Amino acid sequence: MPKPQTYRPVDLARRHGLSAQAIRNYESDGVIPPAQRTPSGYRAYGERHMAAVTAFLALVAAYGHGPASAIMRAVLDGELDNAFATIDAGHAALIRDRETLAAVEATAGLLTRPAPTASAERPLPVGALAHRLGVTPATLRKWEQAGILVPARARVSQQRLYSADDIRDADLAHLLRRGGYGLAHIATVLRQVRSAGGAEPLAASLAAWRARLTARGGAMLTAAARLSDFLRT
Repeated sequence: MPKPQTYRPVDLARRHGLSAQAIRNYESDGVIPPAQRTPSGYRAYGERHMAAVTAFLALVAAYGHGPASAIMRAVLDGELDNAFATIDAGHAALIRDRETLAAVEATAGLLTRPAPTASAERPLPVGALAHRLGVTPATLRKWEQAGILVPARARVSQQRLYSADDIRDADLAHLLRRGGYGLAHIATVLRQVRSAGGAEPLAASLAAWRARLTARGGAMLTAAARLSDFLRT
C-alpha cells in the first residue's frame, strides 16, 4: 500500500493561494483538523486537511468568515445539526434578500411617476395623507415607528408634515402592504430606495444587486459540494 501523501503548511498554502501562517492560523482557530507531528516536531498534513482548507474557503465565499468558521468547527466536533443550522440560516438570509430585491423592483415604476402638484406646493398633514391612501392616521404613525416614513414636524405645532418624497414613500409602503410584506421588510426596501438617490440610480443598481445574489447562490452551491467532499474524507 502506498504511503499516504503528507503536506507541509507551505504546501497547503500554495495550493490555495495563502500564506503558511494562514494555514497555521486555521488550525489554531479550529477550522481545519489538527496536524500530525513529525518526529522532529514539524506539522504534517494529509488529504483530509487539504479538503478542509478547500471547504472552509468555499464556505467563506458563500456565507462569510464568521458563519464559515462556525460551520467547520461544528463539523469537526461532530455536531452536524449545528453546522446545517448555520447553513440553513445563510440560505434563509439569501431568500430574504431576494424578496427585498423583488419588492424594490416592484416599486421602481412608482418612482418614475411625478409627485402630485398639490403635494409639491404644500406638505400634507397626517389626516390628509391618510385620507389620500385610505388608511388611518394611526397606521401612518405605526409606519413612522417602523422607520418607513420620516416626516418633518411643523415648528410651532409639531404637526407631522409629509413632503412629496414622503408621499412617494407612503405610496410605496401602501403598495407593499397590499402585497403582504411586513413592516420591517418594507422599511428595508425604503432604505434601499432612499440610499439609491432616486429612480435612475436605483434602476441602475438593481442589475448589480441581482448579480450579487446570483453569485452568492452559486457560491453556496460550490460550498455545499466542497463540504460534502470533506465529509467523505
